Amino acid sequence: MIEPLLLTATQISTFDGPRLLTKASGFFFARDGRLFVVTSRHVVVDEPSRHFPDRVEIELHVDPTNLTQSTGFSMLLYRNGKGIWRQGRDAAGEIDVAVIEIDRAALPASTALRAFTPEHLQTSLQDIEVGAPLLIVGFPLGFHDTLHHLPVVRQAVIASAFGMRFEGKGYFLTDARTHRGTSGAPVVTRASSADAGIADLPWKLLGVHSARLDMRSRDEQQDESLGLNCAWYADILLTLTDAASGV
Repeated sequence: MIEPLLLTATQISTFDGPRLLTKASGFFFARDGRLFVVTSRHVVVDEPSRHFPDRVEIELHVDPTNLTQSTGFSMLLYRNGKGIWRQGRDAAGEIDVAVIEIDRAALPASTALRAFTPEHLQTSLQDIEVGAPLLIVGFPLGFHDTLHHLPVVRQAVIASAFGMRFEGKGYFLTDARTHRGTSGAPVVTRASSADAGIADLPWKLLGVHSARLDMRSRDEQQDESLGLNCAWYADILLTLTDAASGV
């Protein structure tokens, strides 16, 4: 039996034509019979670094009884010159989350994956205390179990008041050791016994890991990095996956 949490995450590779650009993390989210892959917005487009991939490839397990079997599933990022991903913004600016709808009919019939759903989102914000333990499920520096094509998990804790927008932006802070390649990873906490409706995947999806947070005033010769990270609140997925919102 494989821990189902590990099957929610997938490694994302970005390409410009045949040229590999970057590798990142992502995860699956299902709603109303539709399936999406979620990652950071800067994975699919990032103007400051001139990162403009034209397609992404996700890795899928294709045999539920033999996890060594996988395949790459490619998706073009533009249709008729328009990006196919959905992204959001609020009064503070762009939200670093993007979702891409997956054509279920195009998936291999034997695809083995697990997806979070709206039921996995945390609705009672006061139940999440500062210092609460978290897991970040992803592919730091591309590292993972290359035989079974599974992510690794890093421990973290809530490092700011959960439910409040840190400095007015739509994210909270985590305290964890993270690396490049973790962008887009799900940030989760173990569900309580009262959450019977998600017993087959007993985790609450709290956020989407974005990036390490640093201080511009830090003296790189004398001061260590803070070790803090931004995680965008996962409830943005309700907006981005709303059938009425369109692409």
